[in-house]
Amino acid sequence: MSLPTFRGSRSSAPDPAPGHGWTTETDWQRQALPSALPEDWPILAGGLVVVAAHPEDALLGVGGLISRAVAEGSRVRVVSVTDGDASHPGSRLPGSVLAARRVRESDRAFATIVGNPGGVAPVEVIRLRVPDRAVTTHERDVVDRLIPLVADFALCVSNWREDGLADHESTGRAADVAARETGVALLEFPLRMWQWARPQDSRVPWSRALRVDLTQVQQARKERALSCLASQIAPLVPGRDDRVPLPPEKLAYFRRPFEIVFR
Repeated sequence: MSLPTFRGSRSSAPDPAPGHGWTTETDWQRQALPSALPEDWPILAGGLVVVAAHPEDALLGVGGLISRAVAEGSRVRVVSVTDGDASHPGSRLPGSVLAARRVRESDRAFATIVGNPGGVAPVEVIRLRVPDRAVTTHERDVVDRLIPLVADFALCVSNWREDGLADHESTGRAADVAARETGVALLEFPLRMWQWARPQDSRVPWSRALRVDLTQVQQARKERALSCLASQIAPLVPGRDDRVPLPPEKLAYFRRPFEIVFR
């Protein structure tokens, strides 16, 4: 079984912090939900590979789908294109230290979301270590490295190519090319979109959207996994660097009992 893939043009998304502010989760509750991904979806049995721009992107976008695939006995691989060393521009904390912190946090989060907190997740994680905020510059190299990493899986899921953030879009384009080259089905997950888009927004391919419903157990595990991302959900150095990339109003997008992907 394969799925048609959404293959759009370059994003015309605005800066996700315009003067009128982000679209709130309360606003998004007015959006009609798309059709649900079938519970007995057979393609997962062929293995799931998630290609993500940053260490926690896979968790935020499709952590529930990863949990579901593991529970069904499917092989799961996560390819993290960058280690996220530039999430706090200008910070006194060296990028290498920040990257190591984000990697540790995401490793704990993956173990948590599959029900093995404190242990090793049955998820293979491969890190390409491309410089953060520079994926576009390395896009061709990322494609070449991804092709053998996605080739023997039935399904590839990656960042949406219209998401409004350069690293997300470049990663999505690279995954799209690799999936085309290997004949692997492709789905894409939005992250930044939830900030700049609006319910019924014509820039969003709602007709190609699918809903991944989470069980109560999967949602609870995802909630605990999100709490592992300390560098992203709390001040990096309290009193000195209080920036929070994922404050509560952003985190709310990823605490839902479902996830959204585009075909």
